[in-house]
Amino acid sequence: MSGANIHWQALDVNQAARAAIKQQTPRCIWFTGLSGSGKTTIANHLEKQLHAQGLHTYILDGDNVRHGLNRDLGFTEADRIENIRRVAEVAKLMLDAGLVVLVSFISPFRADREIARSLFKEGEFAEVFVDTSLAQCEQRDPKGLYAKARRGELKNFTGIDSPYEVPLKPDVHLQTDTADAAELATQVANWLMPAPHPGVS
Repeated sequence: MSGANIHWQALDVNQAARAAIKQQTPRCIWFTGLSGSGKTTIANHLEKQLHAQGLHTYILDGDNVRHGLNRDLGFTEADRIENIRRVAEVAKLMLDAGLVVLVSFISPFRADREIARSLFKEGEFAEVFVDTSLAQCEQRDPKGLYAKARRGELKNFTGIDSPYEVPLKPDVHLQTDTADAAELATQVANWLMPAPHPGVS
């Protein structure tokens, strides 16, 4: 089907209406960092904190998404770019549903993270840099991936034979050597919660 024949279908119930019934401000919180940096652990703590406050949330995790939506993608540069593009589009749809979406992906390239940001309106997207050194990630190596990469069994592994481009101006910069995951999640929650909720005085 030609793209010229596809048109956006306007619907009567919009993002504002979906957010109002949830009494929350939809946001996309994008966690980026090396494999093993603690992205998903922090996102999980954050989701528990937000859920306890009555917010409607969802976590998109890199490994989990590759089990389904992106299972056809490998780890070449082109595949990684497509991986992030698809996830950003899904996150945008979830935001339109009125949710607070927590995205936990290495997302190693600045250009891809900026493309993801560009899908959202001002204030809807926050880049959270989980700043953990390569040495610390290798020491943790919870899935044994760094060891495999060092042995040459994994190609295009971020930090070993594929680059990670550090965020230049993240919205939130988390230093994992100064606090534990729960405390870091609270830092993000404290940054996030000042946003006003639609329909709440």
